[in-house]
Amino acid sequence: MTPLKILIVDDEAPARARLRDLLSDLSATLPHVIVAEAIDGLAALDACTEHAPNVVLTDIRMPRMDGLELAQHLARMPQPPGVIFVTAFDQYAVAAFDLAAIDYLLKPIRATRLAAALEKVRGSTLRAEQLQALAPNGRTQLRSTERGRSLLIPVTDILFLRAEQKYVTAHTRDRDYLLEESLSQLEQEFGEVFVRAHRNCLVARKALAGYVRGQSDEEGEGWLLLLHDSAERVPVSRRQWAQIKILLKA
Repeated sequence: MTPLKILIVDDEAPARARLRDLLSDLSATLPHVIVAEAIDGLAALDACTEHAPNVVLTDIRMPRMDGLELAQHLARMPQPPGVIFVTAFDQYAVAAFDLAAIDYLLKPIRATRLAAALEKVRGSTLRAEQLQALAPNGRTQLRSTERGRSLLIPVTDILFLRAEQKYVTAHTRDRDYLLEESLSQLEQEFGEVFVRAHRNCLVARKALAGYVRGQSDEEGEGWLLLLHDSAERVPVSRRQWAQIKILLKA
């Protein structure tokens, strides 16, 4: 049996130690290797990129990026791992996990329950649609990797998203970030936050400030969007102009 590659994610050292001890007790019947530990969701994303675990055991309440946000990012990886949430939530709260068909462990964790969860998740992967019941509003942050370091960009800080070759650039008031995500997937996930301006660009609805006539490489002569907190002028395609105009008049 191929050993499971496990990542442990918890901001509390005693909780990580408890999982290590339980996993050690199960080693004879459930071959595995703990490839890494992380103190929050952001560190876990870096660990997943480096070690490609099969299973992530993650707490939910953590700083910077919690377990639910982490799971949403993991579900969008090319080969997402299985995820088991470790939680102290009461039975009413964990009903949502049952609805989403995602396994969870209630603290204090029992070895038999951990073994059953690991067997259940072996060979499975997390799907984004499973998380709908747990996080109906989607992600609150996007991830950019820069010089081997992960950066988090609050979705509310993004003025517009532009596809350029194989990357998408997130433009904020202060700077730009490269994202390894597709514009179509971002539009599907954040359709209530962004509106399509043309085939290569999504603009934050709250950033819309007005429009002027002008020239652009993308659309030639036409309308250009003015944005709050940015000197950038974003061209609007003829197909999208009617919808944009309605939003600007709202």
